[in-house]
Amino acid sequence: MFHHKHHGKGTPGSEALTVETSEEGGRRHQIDIDDAETLAPRSKQWRILIRHAWNWKPRPARYDPDSPPKFTIWLNLLFAFAACFTVSNLYYNQAILNRIADTFDVTFEEASSVATLMQAGYAGGLLLICPLGDVFPRRPFVLALVVCTAIVWLALCLTTSFPLFRAASFLTGLTTVTPQLLLPLVGDLAPPCRRASSLAIIVSGLSLGVLVARLLGGALASDGSWRNVYWFGLGVQGLVVGLLYVWLPDYPSKNPVSLDDGGARWSYLGVLASIGRLVVTEPLLVQAGVVAFLLSAVFTSYWTTLSFLLSAPPFGYDSAVIGLFGLIGIVVILAAPVFSRLVIDKVVPLVSAVMGLTVGLMGVVVGTFTGSYHIAGPVVQAIAIDLMFQFTQIANRAAIYSIQPQARNRVNTAYMVAAFSGQVTGTAVGNRLYAQGGWVYSGSCSIAFIGLALAVCLARGPRESSWIGWSGGWSIRRHDLADAKTASVVEAPAENDKQEGAGRRSSDRRSAGGRQPLADVAGPGPPISTTNAQ
Repeated sequence: MFHHKHHGKGTPGSEALTVETSEEGGRRHQIDIDDAETLAPRSKQWRILIRHAWNWKPRPARYDPDSPPKFTIWLNLLFAFAACFTVSNLYYNQAILNRIADTFDVTFEEASSVATLMQAGYAGGLLLICPLGDVFPRRPFVLALVVCTAIVWLALCLTTSFPLFRAASFLTGLTTVTPQLLLPLVGDLAPPCRRASSLAIIVSGLSLGVLVARLLGGALASDGSWRNVYWFGLGVQGLVVGLLYVWLPDYPSKNPVSLDDGGARWSYLGVLASIGRLVVTEPLLVQAGVVAFLLSAVFTSYWTTLSFLLSAPPFGYDSAVIGLFGLIGIVVILAAPVFSRLVIDKVVPLVSAVMGLTVGLMGVVVGTFTGSYHIAGPVVQAIAIDLMFQFTQIANRAAIYSIQPQARNRVNTAYMVAAFSGQVTGTAVGNRLYAQGGWVYSGSCSIAFIGLALAVCLARGPRESSWIGWSGGWSIRRHDLADAKTASVVEAPAENDKQEGAGRRSSDRRSAGGRQPLADVAGPGPPISTTNAQ
């Protein structure tokens, strides 16, 4: 509620602009406006009102340190929904590139640059935007990114200029990194004993988003304009903004900064440089990153060469039938949270990663040497690769989020850069090997990659503090690594992770030149209630 009221302060013409942010709580912000000296232009007053409206929070989103909001299954599902229909932005265009080429009167090769630019923008957002999640409060940061994406997305719905369409595609990819901010946030909020299953719900939402985008992209454009796909995407993003605005709690920043001399100092380049320091000081992050690189290469190599195999003799399938192979992943997507709750939450992440890699290795061996003769080979291989990718990825994330609680977004950035690099490598290597020797050549390379990933996993135990070794014992039970008891209110995310600390190596955090690293100057995070985390 906004209204003016006169008061006796200052000159007779002075008045106060009152912004009432909570009727029940009675919280009010007053802005003194002196008619004679400080009366702002009407446009500035509106900006003030808009800023206060943006800062106003619905009751479910308000953060009270004395009674912090619970991380419930419903909030977990909201994060998964937001991740699903945000990552979909990157894949809507893949089914309609031919229609885009016809509309803008360009070649298919030029139209395919739209998908390339969007992926390139996403890679840029991972590296340049996601690390700031360790600096800024997550609620306004996430909301601002989704709003920016929706604004740029409107250009994709309306523009008739192909250069502008390509530029908007790149910018959309740049800001479509909301899921990569929500994943570390779940790492903060979920207790260690349920972190893997909570992450699995978000990861399943991400995987489902890729599948939904490809299916909807073709369905919505089949009987009308291809821009129907983009209008649908705009509407869903508006829904995501509304849901997050109402329900995303205003968790404080993990590393609060101030521009005052007495506050924590930080610089953007310093935040980016700290990612490099994590890579050279955290063996667990390097181990998980190498495994992610190899698995992503196997995953993309299979899916990019599959169409060549199925379209050639003895199969001769058309693109519609080949596209149905993507539906195989639905079973794995739905099974991932259940497997995570029953297995990954109860054992050390390394065990789950090795299990996933073993299943993947067996499936790829079967598919590689039978796929040229019988359709069962590619089907078995698809199921095995999806299982391996989902379960190992969830285990890796559950492990790396225990490294440095105050730097989870930067840890996630380093991990995702490795995974994204693996996708690019797998596409290039898989296509080249298939051109040289067919399905067996590309599949044999995938077998070698999985074998190397297994070797990397087994080179370092779950409690090893150095780069190689198995010190700390061989027990696989989770309770040996972390106290899995669920408290009604877990004090700080940092305290949760302190219980897991036997398996990680702390880097040296000495200040240099009077400037302290971000993770050092901030105290432990706010209390987070996890009673109802599922």
